[in-house]
Amino acid sequence: MGTKGRCLVSSRKDPDVPKTGQSGLSRRGFMQGIGVGSGALGAGILENEAQAAPPPGGFSGPAAVPITLRINGKSTNLTVEPRVTLVDALRNHLDMTGAKKVCDRATCGACTVIMSGKVVYACSVLAIDAQGKDIQTIEGIGSGNKPHPVSVAFVHNDAQQCGYCTPGFVMAAKGFLDRNPNPTFEQVEKGLGGNLCRCGTYVGVRQAVLEAAKEMKGGKNA
Repeated sequence: MGTKGRCLVSSRKDPDVPKTGQSGLSRRGFMQGIGVGSGALGAGILENEAQAAPPPGGFSGPAAVPITLRINGKSTNLTVEPRVTLVDALRNHLDMTGAKKVCDRATCGACTVIMSGKVVYACSVLAIDAQGKDIQTIEGIGSGNKPHPVSVAFVHNDAQQCGYCTPGFVMAAKGFLDRNPNPTFEQVEKGLGGNLCRCGTYVGVRQAVLEAAKEMKGGKNA
C-alpha cells in the first residue's frame, strides 16, 4: 500500500484508547486535571456557556406532518417530514420540477424561487418553514401561449445552452427586476451574482435582463 493509502486508513477514525506521552498522562486526563485544578469549570465560567439551550416548545417531527404551501397563488396540502427542503417538496411531492436540485448547499442558484417577494434558494428553506408565505416558481410566471418577458428575452439573447440553470436565472432575474426596474449592465451583473452558469452564458443572460426590463417597464407584463 502506498503513502496515500496509509494516510486514508490512518485518518479514518481516532483510536479508541487515548494515546499517552512519555509522562504517562493522557490528553483526557490532562484536560480533566486543568478543570479541577484551575477551578474554571467548578466556578461556572465555562460551565454556563456549555449548557444546552432548553428544547423549543411546539416542535414537529420526526415523522411526516401535514403542511400547507401557497404556490403560484394556490394553496396546496401535502405531508412531509420536517427535514424536507422546499426544493424537494416541489420536485418530489408536487411534481414541480422547474427548480433544479444541483449543489444542494445554497451556492449555485439553480433552485431559485421567489418567496414573499424575496429571491431565495429553495434548497436552503425547509418546506415546513415556508408555510404562510407566497411562493412563486418558474411554473407560475407565464404560460406556453404567453411566456414571461424574462423568458422571451432569454430566447432572444441566446441566454441558455444546456438550460439546466435557466429556470433559476429566470426567477432570479424576475425578482431582481421587481426591485430594480431600470438597471444598468453593471447592476445586473451584481444582482445576479448568486447564480452560476456552467456553460458560461453570462453576457447573454445580462443582455436578456436588460431587454426584459424595457418590456416590463411601467408594470406591463410583470
